[in-house]
Amino acid sequence: MYGRGSGIGFGPPVTPLVIKQLIIANVVVYALQFLPTPFAGPINGLGPANPVAFWEHWAIWQPFTYMWMHDQGLMHIGFNMLALWMFGSSLAMAWGEKRFLQYYLVCGVGAGLVIVTLPYITYFAFDTSAWQLQTKTVGASGAVMGVLLAFSFTWPDRTIMLLFPPIPLKAIYLIPLLFLLEFMAPGAQNISHAGHLGGVLVGWLYLLQEGRTPGAPTLDTVKYKWRRYRMRQKLRAVQDDEGQQRRRERDDDDHRTYH
Repeated sequence: MYGRGSGIGFGPPVTPLVIKQLIIANVVVYALQFLPTPFAGPINGLGPANPVAFWEHWAIWQPFTYMWMHDQGLMHIGFNMLALWMFGSSLAMAWGEKRFLQYYLVCGVGAGLVIVTLPYITYFAFDTSAWQLQTKTVGASGAVMGVLLAFSFTWPDRTIMLLFPPIPLKAIYLIPLLFLLEFMAPGAQNISHAGHLGGVLVGWLYLLQEGRTPGAPTLDTVKYKWRRYRMRQKLRAVQDDEGQQRRRERDDDDHRTYH
């Protein structure tokens, strides 16, 4: 739920056509995954993003196809489509459907490239376990995380009431909170952290390059805010020291004896 003006509503007032089409496409592919084996086999075997298949067997389509597939449980596709509907609808109405669809696909494919590349980087750089190279990843989460990022940059001060946990917060804090909850959640090892992080990073770079989202912070603005934060901390420390000094002086005056 998020605020609209002075009120609060659940979800967007209007669902743009592009959002409906994306949801339908995801649901249709999800249904195809559960067809009898001769039909679903190629989809489930070739569609997920797999580092070894991409880099060693030239399965170059996987960073695109994985984002239309989902795990067997309804919760996976349900949460992704709910987030796409709730946050993507407002974004598509504000941006236009063509711009939104392009951004959504770029975030999804970009996250897919991170998914198939990062395990190799960690394997060769840090000698991590080789099983990560065989991991198969599915889901629209990378693209959806990009949508959430764009929403939070476009309306940073809009208040969102989360369902789990039921707390209000400004939209700009949504992504950090989701990452925190993600690493704390049970079964975090089954979550594609690379995909989520990839969707956010690719979306951020896209928005900066596009230059049409003033709320998207650049590296310079982040540095400036960090310096300003550090200055406030130092000023607060000086004020605390001065306050303690004044209190000590008052205490000395209270205990002073005059002759």
